Amino acid sequence: QVQLVESGGGLVQAGGSLRLSCTASGVTFSVYAMGWFRQAPGQEREFVGGISRGGGSTRYADPVKGRFTISRDNAKNTVYLQMNSLKPEDTAVYYCAADEDASRFRVTLSLTDFDYWGQGTQVTVSS
Repeated sequence: QVQLVESGGGLVQAGGSLRLSCTASGVTFSVYAMGWFRQAPGQEREFVGGISRGGGSTRYADPVKGRFTISRDNAKNTVYLQMNSLKPEDTAVYYCAADEDASRFRVTLSLTDFDYWGQGTQVTVSS
């Protein structure tokens, strides 16, 4: 059973940066593609970005392109989300998720394709 634990959230002023981490336990981390999602109050959970199993391929949602960067360290069972130039509209609970489908050629952005989820970490950006 995959267990995912996010950390690194907090309160930051607009224009600032945060780095979220998501650490997996109980698994061979490198077999999972990983994704980051976020959910703001009253809104649906949305894709932020994803990274392939080996880390060579990434994919981002348009609102975060050029500001957010996903990376992973398979030796540490950890995926990161570096968030720069934060905006108030980035305020949300951020979740990491693991996709175990080894047949997928491209990082998926579909919420339903991810099999395991962390508990989320709150990010609040003040104006």
